[in-house]
Amino acid sequence: MLNLVVEIEPNSGFCFGVKNAIKKAEEILNLGEELYSLGEIVHNDQEIKRLEEKGMKTISYAEFEKLQNKTILFRAHGEPPESYKIAKNNHVTVIDASCPIILKLQEKISRSFLQHENIYIFGVPNHPEIIGLNGKINNSAVVFEKYEDLDLNKLPKKITLYSQTTKSLKQFYAIIKELREHDITVKIVDSICRQVSNREQDLREFCRRFDTIVFVAGTNSSNGKQLYEICRQENPDTNFVSTVNEIKPVWFRLNERVGICGATSTPLWLIQDVKNYLLAL
Repeated sequence: MLNLVVEIEPNSGFCFGVKNAIKKAEEILNLGEELYSLGEIVHNDQEIKRLEEKGMKTISYAEFEKLQNKTILFRAHGEPPESYKIAKNNHVTVIDASCPIILKLQEKISRSFLQHENIYIFGVPNHPEIIGLNGKINNSAVVFEKYEDLDLNKLPKKITLYSQTTKSLKQFYAIIKELREHDITVKIVDSICRQVSNREQDLREFCRRFDTIVFVAGTNSSNGKQLYEICRQENPDTNFVSTVNEIKPVWFRLNERVGICGATSTPLWLIQDVKNYLLAL
C-alpha cells in the first residue's frame, strides 16, 4: 500500500449548463423513451457511454438531417438557427438544453450583426459553441484562436470582440491590450463564463498543495486542455487521464499527497472513481 492522501478539488465537476443538459436527457431516458443527442452531449467519453447505456443515441449533423419524427436533444453549447429549421421540417421534437449564458450571448451577437459591427470571436473555429454563435449571424464573424492569427494589416480600425465562454479571461484581455496598442478600437463583449474563468486561481492554489496532481478530462475537451495546462504550470507532476485505467502507479510515492481535479465536462462520479482507485494503491 502506498498510503496516499487523496483530495478532490472542490470546484471540479460539471458546470451548470452541462448539468442541466444531462438532467434533461435523463428525464427522457428514465421514462424509457427514445432520445437522440445532436453531437456529444458533453466532451467526455465515459459520461457519453453511461448515457448511451441508458438508451441515448449520439448522432452527427448529417444523420440529423435525415432524422424524422423523433426526439432530439440540443446540448448546452447552443445551436445555429439552421438546426431548428431542420427539426421543424422533419417533425423532430427538440429538447433544448442550450445554456442560458450562451443563449444570451447569441442574442447579443445578433444585435451586433444588425448594427453592422465588425465582429471578431476569440475561440476555436470548429467548436460547437462557435458554430452556433456564428450561425446566428450568417457566419460573418472572424474566429481566431490566438492573437498571432490576426492579420493587423487587414483588421478594421474598429471591431467588436466576443469570446467563446470557456476561453481564458487573462488571454482575452491580453489580446484587447495588444489590439489597442496597435490603434484598434475594441468594443468588448466579455462573454467568458465566470464559473469557468474563476476556477483558474482556485486551481493554481490547489495544485501547489500536493506532491502529484491527477487531472481527469476527455481528450476532446477544450476546457480540459486549458485547465490541464494551468495545473501543469503550477505543478509539473500533473498527469492527464481520461479513465481510471490510464493511471500508472509509478507516478506516486509512499505517503504522497495527491490532488484530483477535472474539467467542467468531467463527471464527479468519474473523479470519485479515480479517488477510490488511488486510495486502494
